Amino acid sequence: MAKIQIPRGTQDILPGTVEKWQYIESQTRELCRRFNYQEIRTPLFEQTELFQRGVGETTDIVEKEMYSVRNPRSEDQLTLRPENTAGVVRSYVENKMYGSPNQPTKLFYIGPMFRHERPQAGRLRQFTQFGVEAIGSMDPAIDAEVIALAVRFYQWFGLKGISVELNSIGTLEDRARQRTYLTDFLNGVRDQLCADCQSRIDRNPLRVLDCKNEKCQMLTKDAPSILDYLSEQSAAHFSAVQEYLSDLDISFTVNPRLVRGLDYYTLTAFEIKMAEIGAVETLCGGGRYNGLVAELGGDDMPGIGFALSIERLLLALEKQNIQLPVESGIDCYLVIQTPAAKAVAFKLLDQLRQAGIRAEMDYLERKMKAQLKAADRLEARFTAILGESELQNGTVVLKEMATGDQRELSVAELASVLKKS
Repeated sequence: MAKIQIPRGTQDILPGTVEKWQYIESQTRELCRRFNYQEIRTPLFEQTELFQRGVGETTDIVEKEMYSVRNPRSEDQLTLRPENTAGVVRSYVENKMYGSPNQPTKLFYIGPMFRHERPQAGRLRQFTQFGVEAIGSMDPAIDAEVIALAVRFYQWFGLKGISVELNSIGTLEDRARQRTYLTDFLNGVRDQLCADCQSRIDRNPLRVLDCKNEKCQMLTKDAPSILDYLSEQSAAHFSAVQEYLSDLDISFTVNPRLVRGLDYYTLTAFEIKMAEIGAVETLCGGGRYNGLVAELGGDDMPGIGFALSIERLLLALEKQNIQLPVESGIDCYLVIQTPAAKAVAFKLLDQLRQAGIRAEMDYLERKMKAQLKAADRLEARFTAILGESELQNGTVVLKEMATGDQRELSVAELASVLKKS
């Protein structure tokens, strides 16, 4: 029979690599603790309507990339989450988090997302995102805090050469003022644009500026900028965000073409990039989504957040030859010289583990030489040898693998010696 293989666009994270993920996740939680963001865990699948309403009908995600299935016992359509802002906002509304006295509500998540994309380096069909959401404040300082958290995240892991691109895509009213001029401009080049852009001109013309097609980018390089149509209030908000970032010595470039690919964004939009990672240079993206809470059934509360790919972080770390300080190896390997010693070793192994010591023993009935080689492969700091004489005396021979030094000590004191070593 043919072998069953992993689905395209997914990956197995094996021992030796999974430790890097565990380290990143633990450090991410520590960073969020310092910024006072609390973890939230939402379902892997939601009602399809959530993403249609929340992410937007005209987005590539909803139009092309979602994994959806009809509930076999009802007419409901369910979708594996392609992003998590909509799910977090749904939870915020459903669980009445706006009623907490601690506001704004500051949340973070780490988990898998699913999009039917063409797999390539840094872009998988199942990928892991870390994201934050701050809901309930219009203060431009919270915009700057969210951007700062993303920047500090990459700095935390030692990445160099990251850049921040910043824009304001205004309010719905700002975009309505721009729409006529932008639509007129785009209609002038409509026939030369890609099919996706042509379909967006009438539905959501600002999204045309988000197209990654080089020809479309060239044709629209002189399109009317949203920055020229911001209201006084929107312009002041954008100016304040820039001032706060400057106060934190976070450099940025204003990019008027940056609109992001999701319909819920308003005002501040940003991306963090690093050219070294190749074709997929965007590490992180985010922005404000004032109006999304109301769209999903809550009161009209402002919000801002970002999401980033852990896979792309690992790719960037690899490009810059940054080694994560992950733990490897074990503390002690019990070497069994005689069959009679196995029962003693097995009980001792459990005692060591209960004492907090990483320990292992042989389960393949190998000779002593092979067991020592196994201990070496496991990067054991010590081996504890149990032979016939040790069994009679209630002792073990403790050998330090790096130096070869060894000594005999009682079984009872093995755990305390290892903990002190």
